[in-house]
Amino acid sequence: MPPVETIRPGSGPRNQIGSGEDIYKIPVTVNFVQIPVMVKDKNGRRVDGLLPKDFEVLENGKPQKLTYFTSDPFQLSVAIVLDTGMADVALQKVNQTYGSLVGAFSPYDEVALYTYSSTVSQVTDYSGRPERMTAALDEMKLVRGRANGPPVLGGPLSGGPTVNGAPVGGPVIAPVNTPPREAHVLNDAILRAAVDLSKRDRTRRKVIFVISDGRELGSRASYSDVLKVLETQGIQVKAVVVDTGALPVYKQVERFHIKWQGYSEILPKYTNATGGGRVFAELSRNAIEDAYGAITSEARNQYTLGYIPKAVASSAACRDLEVVVRRKGLSVYTKAAYCPVPAAR
Repeated sequence: MPPVETIRPGSGPRNQIGSGEDIYKIPVTVNFVQIPVMVKDKNGRRVDGLLPKDFEVLENGKPQKLTYFTSDPFQLSVAIVLDTGMADVALQKVNQTYGSLVGAFSPYDEVALYTYSSTVSQVTDYSGRPERMTAALDEMKLVRGRANGPPVLGGPLSGGPTVNGAPVGGPVIAPVNTPPREAHVLNDAILRAAVDLSKRDRTRRKVIFVISDGRELGSRASYSDVLKVLETQGIQVKAVVVDTGALPVYKQVERFHIKWQGYSEILPKYTNATGGGRVFAELSRNAIEDAYGAITSEARNQYTLGYIPKAVASSAACRDLEVVVRRKGLSVYTKAAYCPVPAAR
């Protein structure tokens, strides 16, 4: 598991631009825009040691002047969102990784646990005490996922006993080929976690950590509505996709959006739009545990850029963001846009 790099508040070096403030004191200007940025080389390794002069920020295509910069680790506020509606065999595999999940966080992080299937529930509130999260996850090991395999809609197993093709004890009743209604309210779960995270201390980096098979079906909230909340509050979505959602062939089939099975491309859209980078699609227990450490390390150890827009926000319309690194061969992962908080009347 990648090392978790953590410092105590105020104990790290100060490298903001023209500021003598402590590294965890971020400007509270109404129009201040904060941008977490991950930079990787062509081999996918994190690139450290970049300076403010190596970055350029564009808002709606117009260059902005950086007023804040740090490469120091941040404390995290994390909402773990666990899909309990995935296949039971996958959920039981995830159950075996909870020790590594708790160990991926530092003593300075605060973590809450949410679950969802047809509804969303908050299991624990935000706490920095690992024993509380461990106790909650131990109880989750008793939860069973959905039955494995597709529903039987036809064939010899779909009806009752027969003699020479005729049903025993009654007339022929044609089966209704309608699968049981399922719901996988992924959008609703992310929205619930985002609303709660918006109330946490703004000096922390806010992350929604989804562990799921990636399906979305039956949410009241739409992707676009949830994304606007995430962009307004500066919340990143990161994800580990397990079960069939991690199979390459399944991803191809899901492009056709099989009826009653929901959509599976939602999570990559969230992670890409909010700067979380790639979705970790894992099948084995060891791979899932490695993904936990990689995700928390990436979330904590990003460059953080900040600026005050040249044009004062006159509306809550979202603005496109682009971060350019003035070095060749590097890839930049950051949020695609931000939405100003509407001015109070």
